[in-house]
Amino acid sequence: MTDDARLDVDAAVATVIQDLGALFASVRVGWRDAAASVHPDLAPFGYQVLTNIETGKATTAGELVDRLRTDKSAVSRQLRQLESLDLVESRPDPTDRRARILSATPLAVERVRAARERYEASLGERLRHWSPEELAMFSELLARLR
Repeated sequence: MTDDARLDVDAAVATVIQDLGALFASVRVGWRDAAASVHPDLAPFGYQVLTNIETGKATTAGELVDRLRTDKSAVSRQLRQLESLDLVESRPDPTDRRARILSATPLAVERVRAARERYEASLGERLRHWSPEELAMFSELLARLR
């Protein structure tokens, strides 16, 4: 690769990094708004914990720690708040007395689904202007980035 080509790649990488930063900021705003629509006292990280419970992707504190790549104390704080807000219920795990099974309350299910529908409608509206080829390419590029 020539020095000019390397500079072009470096400039393009810098632009992508900047654009990803703007995208991540937008996602954080979306999480903040979604959390507030579920409950005014719910933090964005609490919303992430709740959505993982609501979708069944994580049903124990340990699974949440692994899935969200965070520490036990952060998850424990969020779970205490979610239970105090009547958004999460826990019951003993019949196969492991040390663990508790987490589930979203009907109120949480209703509010999370409404928040998700608003977010998907907003994002969907922007993406509907893209061609199927552009959407496929975008999906492929996102997969490569992961």
